[in-house]
Amino acid sequence: MGDVIAFPPQEQPEGSTAEPLWREAVGKQLRDERHRQERTLTDVAERAGISTQYLSEVERGRKEPSSEILGAVSGALGLRLVEVTRRVSLSLSSHPSGPLALAA
Repeated sequence: MGDVIAFPPQEQPEGSTAEPLWREAVGKQLRDERHRQERTLTDVAERAGISTQYLSEVERGRKEPSSEILGAVSGALGLRLVEVTRRVSLSLSSHPSGPLALAA
């Protein structure tokens, strides 16, 4: 088995924050929507057919959900996958260190 090599740290311009990872942005959008609906992790996880622990890890940005899982959770929240993707894309594009900030 080979050695694990760490990615080199990415330098950030002074005063900027690191751009969130896709899985973090997805998790935030799912959690925000669940909270808007005042639903529990258990309720949404059961409807999506996944464990509560796994949904919790997805929402915290610890796990990268497959498209099937993302579709199931989106559906459990009454959203289409394209709507979740749109929300995540908007949140990433409006982040202070995102593409719009780099173009300025």
